[in-house]
Amino acid sequence: MPLSEEQRSILESIIIRSDNDPANPEFPPDNPRFPATPLIRIDVPGFKDVSIKDESRNPTGIHKDRMAWEIVVAYKDILEAIDRGEREALPGMSILSTGNAALAIQTMLRKYRLPDLSVLVDTSADSRVTSYLKEKGCKVFSADLTERVLMSEDILELTNNKQGMDITAGRGFHPLERYYDWLSYELVMVSPDYIIVPYGTGDLFGNIITISAKEVSADKHDPRFQGRVNILRRCNFIGAKTDSTDTRAHHLYAAHLPFEQVRKDTIDDYLKRGFCGRETGVYATGESHLDEALDTAKRHDIKTSPSGIFGLNWLLENGGTLPKNAKYIIVNTGFSEIDRILAAR
Repeated sequence: MPLSEEQRSILESIIIRSDNDPANPEFPPDNPRFPATPLIRIDVPGFKDVSIKDESRNPTGIHKDRMAWEIVVAYKDILEAIDRGEREALPGMSILSTGNAALAIQTMLRKYRLPDLSVLVDTSADSRVTSYLKEKGCKVFSADLTERVLMSEDILELTNNKQGMDITAGRGFHPLERYYDWLSYELVMVSPDYIIVPYGTGDLFGNIITISAKEVSADKHDPRFQGRVNILRRCNFIGAKTDSTDTRAHHLYAAHLPFEQVRKDTIDDYLKRGFCGRETGVYATGESHLDEALDTAKRHDIKTSPSGIFGLNWLLENGGTLPKNAKYIIVNTGFSEIDRILAAR
C-alpha cells in the first residue's frame, strides 16, 4: 500500500543531511552543527585540564535528544518500507523510562507528527512527572519495576502495544553505534586522557567506547574522526554509576537493568586488545561530592542535575588517586523540564 498524503508529508519532512560528514551534520535537525554542543573548561582545584561537554544545550536540555532524533530516523526507514509495500503501518514505540528519555523522544515525535510514545514508569514515579508526560502526549502506564526483570515483550504488553516496538533495549536500532555516534566523535576528537560519563543503562558509555575501539583499530577512519589514535588507545573511559536505592541521581538507578548495554566481558576484551586505558570500567561511587559538583557547574553557568553531573562527582570522589596533569572530559547529560519538576520538591 502506498503512503498516504500525510505519511508522505512526514517522510519528506525528515531530512538527514548526512550519516557521517562533519561538514554536513544531521543534529540538531533545526540547526545542524558539529560539534553540536560546547566543551567548557572548568576550574577543579589540583587539576590542570578539566572540561565539561555540555549537553544541556540540546533542544530539551539533555543528551537524550540525540537518541530521540535517531528514533525519528528509524521512522523514516519504516515509512520508506511502507512505501515499498514491505510494511503496512507505522508501529507505536514503547519505552521504560524515569522521564527524560520519554520527554526527549515524545517531543521529537510530536515535532514530526509521528505516533505518540507509550511510556512505562514505576508505581513510585512522581505524579508531577507522569502528569507532565501526559501533557506532552505520552501514553503513560505504571508497574512495579522492582518485582522482576522485564523483557521487551513484557514492556510491550504492559503498555498495550503488542504490535509495536520496544526501544528500551534499542537492539534493533544498534544503540552502541547509532544513538550517540555524533556525540562520541565530538568527544574522541579532542584526544583526552579520561572521558567520564554518568552510567544508567549504559547506552551512552557503550556508544563512546564502541566508537573509540572502532577508530583505534581502523584501517580507514570515519570522516568525523579527528583524534590521535596513540592517545585514544590510552584513554580511560569511566562510567560513573550508583547502587544506592535512595540516590539523588535517580535517572541512574533501576532495581533491574535487563537491557544494560555494556557487558564486563566487552570491556575486558577492549582492555586485552589495547583499545583503551587500563582504568576503563564502570564504577559505583558515593555522593559525598555531589553538592560540590553541582556548585562547580553552577559557577560555570552549566545547567545540570545530580544525574547529569555525576561524572564530576566521581572525579572529585577519586581525585586523590588520579593524575593531576591529565586531560579530563566530563559529560554533563543535562537538565530537562523533568529535572526542574523534581528539583522543586
